Amino acid sequence: METGKSGNFKRFLLLWGSELISSIGGGLSSFGLSVYVFTLTGSAAYTTLITLLAFLPTLLLSVPAGVLADRYDRRLLMMIGDGCSALGLVFILICMYTGEAAIWQICLGVSISSIFSALLSPAYRATITDLLTEEEYSRATGLVGLADNARYLISPLLAAGLLAISDIKLLLIIDICTFFLTVVATSVVRRHIEAKPSKTSGKFIQDMKDGWHAITDRKGLFLLIILASLISLTMGAIQTLSSPMVLDFSDSKTLGIMETICACGMLVTGLILGIRGIKKHFVLVMSASLALAGLAMLIFGWKENIPLITVSGFLFFSMLPLANNCLDYLARTNIPDELQGRAWGLIGFLSGIGCVVSYAFGGLLADCLAKWQNISVGRGSGEVIMISGGVLIFLAVLCGTRKSIRSLQHTAEAKNQS
Repeated sequence: METGKSGNFKRFLLLWGSELISSIGGGLSSFGLSVYVFTLTGSAAYTTLITLLAFLPTLLLSVPAGVLADRYDRRLLMMIGDGCSALGLVFILICMYTGEAAIWQICLGVSISSIFSALLSPAYRATITDLLTEEEYSRATGLVGLADNARYLISPLLAAGLLAISDIKLLLIIDICTFFLTVVATSVVRRHIEAKPSKTSGKFIQDMKDGWHAITDRKGLFLLIILASLISLTMGAIQTLSSPMVLDFSDSKTLGIMETICACGMLVTGLILGIRGIKKHFVLVMSASLALAGLAMLIFGWKENIPLITVSGFLFFSMLPLANNCLDYLARTNIPDELQGRAWGLIGFLSGIGCVVSYAFGGLLADCLAKWQNISVGRGSGEVIMISGGVLIFLAVLCGTRKSIRSLQHTAEAKNQS
């Protein structure tokens, strides 16, 4: 165990608390801009474009951002990423105060924020490794997942309440303030953690290759990363297709209530992991949680029954933090500290590809199945979700039986005992 890292969990909690608040603030802006753009244009395409611009730059820049996280002070990069991300929102806010913000201005502002946000994720995840011991990784990952999900659980309800008494400008102001809170918290943590000397080749491309080799040289680790991307793909299937599936036989109010209850599954499991964490049997827990998530997807898409869909959706989302927690622990303990930034940049990129594929082709596949079988699009969406669930169960079984993946756990346990 790394005794030099003992006593840092309180500093991690300070960092995590600021990121939690920042995540809620980001959710407020996301919700508010979606409503604003749809009200302004009446176009779902423009609304989707804003979401895409908030996601793609961060995804595309995650790999070079990971290299930077290994070259420079990770806490400083977090401060730059968070602080400069506010510039895009400030630009949109100024446009709104001087008149109605045009679509191109909103797109530009969102893109600026997303570009700088790319600096944050790999540096933040690598900082967790810098701060904590192996025994604390699981609890930390549970809390990080909880903060990430806060934008889906807390922000929509809070944003709806604020919009009832004010307008989108208030949401943007609140979000901008959260960025500066994060910068302050990060600067406090930075003073107590010494930046590790850079162990890079000095050549940017070579450093990217080193990060690639860090996750591909070990077969089990590379399989884990592929699995993470497939989890993102299957999760995207429910995110994109649950709405047409439910709206095919119910109304939007019912859909909203159902989605909130289902998302609470992540909240419950995230809280438990944040308090207790997972101590051992990481591969077994990961395989079991993925299998249960796949089973939940089969039930979710099986029948037009709201109680059944809600219960199975809750089960699905409650399993995801368990699987992600184990994936994170096994990856983190099998990547050298000096390569953490580059590796997490690549992991974020590869995982994000699953979301992009799901967003791009999930609806198209549902439409094709509906037309081929002469059924409604809602039932076609349900079938795609069920197919994704079957694939996930197969992957869970494969994951639990692969020696290369089990060897990652043995390495992590040996490292933890040394």
